[in-house]
Amino acid sequence: MSDSTVFIPPERRASRGTFIPPLLILPLIIYNVVAFVFMGGMPNGWASQVLTIPMVSGVTWSLTAGDLMIGFGLACLFFEVLKSTNTGRSSVIEHMLSTLVFVIFLVEFLLVGACASSVFFILMLMAIFDVVAGFTVSITSAGRDVTMG
Repeated sequence: MSDSTVFIPPERRASRGTFIPPLLILPLIIYNVVAFVFMGGMPNGWASQVLTIPMVSGVTWSLTAGDLMIGFGLACLFFEVLKSTNTGRSSVIEHMLSTLVFVIFLVEFLLVGACASSVFFILMLMAIFDVVAGFTVSITSAGRDVTMG
């Protein structure tokens, strides 16, 4: 070995990252299962109250099934945005699959009656935000990797 050779021990090599499928597929699947199995294909079931809590102000706060689904979708979106900062070969596939998840949301919203609800629309917005954020972060990080000499 010459003096200019750098050896990186195996435990210090950069990992390529693991492939994680789009997490927003989970709210999509859960929405469809709940809407068709438990709500009989009617989107108005998402307005049913799950929990009511009397507040100190004297007003009763109610939590609906739709509110829980949107909260779950937001948690998935948070982890999707964290995943989008990962740059690697698998990130391109993950972006394409996120786009496919958005297309499924869009098609269901337009064609399936049980998906014609505000809850599903907000979940669909989360899916498009995931797609845009993923590509934006990837393009920004790729621009930083390119150096003009």
